[in-house]
Amino acid sequence: MVKIIAIYGSPRREGNSSALLKQAVAGARQEGAEVEEVVLRDYKISPCMEIYACIESGECAIRDDFPKILAKLESCTGIMLASPIFFYTVSAHTKIFMDRCQSLWVRKYWIEKQPFSGAPKTRKGLFISVGATKGKKLFDGALLTVKYFFDVLSAGLWRTVLCRGVDRKGEIEGREDYLKEAFEAGRALAKELQKDSA
Repeated sequence: MVKIIAIYGSPRREGNSSALLKQAVAGARQEGAEVEEVVLRDYKISPCMEIYACIESGECAIRDDFPKILAKLESCTGIMLASPIFFYTVSAHTKIFMDRCQSLWVRKYWIEKQPFSGAPKTRKGLFISVGATKGKKLFDGALLTVKYFFDVLSAGLWRTVLCRGVDRKGEIEGREDYLKEAFEAGRALAKELQKDSA
C-alpha cells in the first residue's frame, strides 16, 4: 500500500493551509493510500544548534520529538507539506523542522558522499501554501526552500497548490476552486505513487 506523510506546518490547527491539506489527505485516501498526519505544533522540536555531532553518524544529537517524525518520513513514499507564508517563506514551525533535517543532508552528502546533482528521486512531494497578498513573487522563497528540503529526502517537488489572497481564519472555506484543487492533487499523488510501486 502507498504510504504518505502529511505534515501540517501552520501555527493554527484549523488554519487555511491546514484545511487545504485535509482535502489533499481525503483525496489520497479515496484512492486507497495510507496517510499519516503530523501536526508540527504538537511536537517539541528544537531548532538546529549547528553543533555538527551528526558528522559522525548522520544522526542528530538533540533529544526531542524530531526522531519520531523522521522515522515516519523515512518509511513513506509520498510527502504532503502545508504551510502558510510568513515573510515570503514557510512558517517557523515548518522551517525549524526543515533545519533539523540538516543531519540528513550531512549523512547524504558528507558521509555517503552522494553527488549534489543527479541523485535519484525515490519519493514525490506535494507542497500546499496560502498567502495573504496577491504578489507575483509571493511563493518564490518558499518554493526554493521546499525544493531543497525535499531534495535531502530524495523527493522531487512533484506538484504545488498555491493560494493567493487568503489570510483570515476560515477564508479558504469560500474558495471552492482551491479546495477542489487540493483534493484532486491528493488523489493524483496517490495514483502516481501507485504507478511507481507497480
